[in-house]
Amino acid sequence: MPISLLTVAAVMVKRGLIAPGPPHRQLNQLLALHKWGFGLAGELRQAASRSPQHVAVVDEERGEVTYGELLRRSERASGLLRAKGFRPGERVGLLARNHVGAIEIITGASAVGVDLVLMNTGLSAGQLAQVANEQELTALIHDDEFDAMVGELPDGLSVIRESDWASELDAATDVPDLAPPPKDGRTIILTSGTTGTPKGAARKSPSGFGPLVSIIERIPLRAQDRILVSAPIFHTWGYAAMQLGFALRATIVLQRRFDPQSAKDALETQKCHAMFAVPVMLQRMMELPADPTGRSRRSNLRVVATSGSAYPHGFTTTFMDEYGDVLYNLYGSTEASWVCIATPEDLRRDPDTAGTPPLGTVVKILDADNREVPAGETGRIFCGNELVFDGYTSGTTKDFVDGLVSTGDLGHEKDGLFHVDGRDDDMIVSGGENVYPVEVESLLVDHPAVREVSVVGVPDPEFGQRLAAFLVLNEGAELDADDVKAHVKAHRARHCVPREVVFLDELPRNATGKVLVRELRGRVT
Repeated sequence: MPISLLTVAAVMVKRGLIAPGPPHRQLNQLLALHKWGFGLAGELRQAASRSPQHVAVVDEERGEVTYGELLRRSERASGLLRAKGFRPGERVGLLARNHVGAIEIITGASAVGVDLVLMNTGLSAGQLAQVANEQELTALIHDDEFDAMVGELPDGLSVIRESDWASELDAATDVPDLAPPPKDGRTIILTSGTTGTPKGAARKSPSGFGPLVSIIERIPLRAQDRILVSAPIFHTWGYAAMQLGFALRATIVLQRRFDPQSAKDALETQKCHAMFAVPVMLQRMMELPADPTGRSRRSNLRVVATSGSAYPHGFTTTFMDEYGDVLYNLYGSTEASWVCIATPEDLRRDPDTAGTPPLGTVVKILDADNREVPAGETGRIFCGNELVFDGYTSGTTKDFVDGLVSTGDLGHEKDGLFHVDGRDDDMIVSGGENVYPVEVESLLVDHPAVREVSVVGVPDPEFGQRLAAFLVLNEGAELDADDVKAHVKAHRARHCVPREVVFLDELPRNATGKVLVRELRGRVT
């Protein structure tokens, strides 16, 4: 659903994107967008044209980097990619933490039409080699800390250490004469891969201001905000934070690794207006010692925007009680971009809601015959917006119905708010009964002894499938398998009682915080 020009203008004025400024800078800003478009290359150039001296990135090692400096380094990165023989359409992998050097490579590749595959830093050496082969990489640029990971890469693939790349970039003095490539370089983001090998999904470049307005109309980010980006840039949400940051001419604060105390400190010392994170990061921050006066020291903070996975039941209220009503949770996927956004008001009303679709987004709940289900009934979630993907790089795709893509989730709508009930492939049939693991998870996570829990279906020779519950207990808490089963039996139907209960020190997660279901299933015979 297109967003009207009047709405676009009104939102941009409200968020400070249309504001008085030097006429020549405003003209150059518009010319940059006209020439380079609304992808990363264009957004960086419009920001550098309008605010060249404004700090673009605060990097742990390099310190403050202005938009003018970032553009010059990005252009040198484009020239270096050309000098190394990489041509438009070729795929280069990037295995990197959150740092300004990674941003230089990402934006530099975009400007010369090179397709950049953002590799998950949580991949094993074997998975890295498999993804490199499946994505047909020509080269891989990687942070030095991953030296031990590249030994199994295919023969003939060029491997470049980030420190070597940075040295060559530092030595480059000439800024190449660049023009937009015939075809924009694509950024390919890997799906989370919690149950199998990650798939590559190419990100679309926005065709105008619509996608930006969709987000900032609901999440109140403003021009030149200071934004702590804790979500990995290789993840859809971290990448989106970078895109939004450029569009807003914001200052992006980066830390290579997430540490809950360091992140909390950065919100204060960097006077951040916003934070982008994945839910498990906030869970770890809430495990820090209580800090009653912390909110006053974070007086600038008005947005904590998260995406990537569901919160434990009731967590959103607990977080806002300490940090204020600043939490915005985006439900989306690599394939669908965004689907719904829950505002603080939504989360106060219903702590478990996914919220409502933002401007320009259509969401429908469909049954097995692709018909809309009545309000309150569970069905498959389908979504449409300007940035829905065109398919995986392998040539496969997701289910589409009337232009809407399947999110792979089940959900329902109630009282105007959408809810996610679990993955459509998570439902199991145990002894002829349909069972949703999330129903048992929601019950167990509320138990005072439980820190976190994951419930999955595993094969069973007698019942077809059965539930297995994996629990991490709070420090000092005591609970045994019989206690868990009795608790579920007292509050849920008989077929919801897990037949196996496993206690762990921590749940296995990937680098974006999602629980690795395949590893859990491997613990049960």
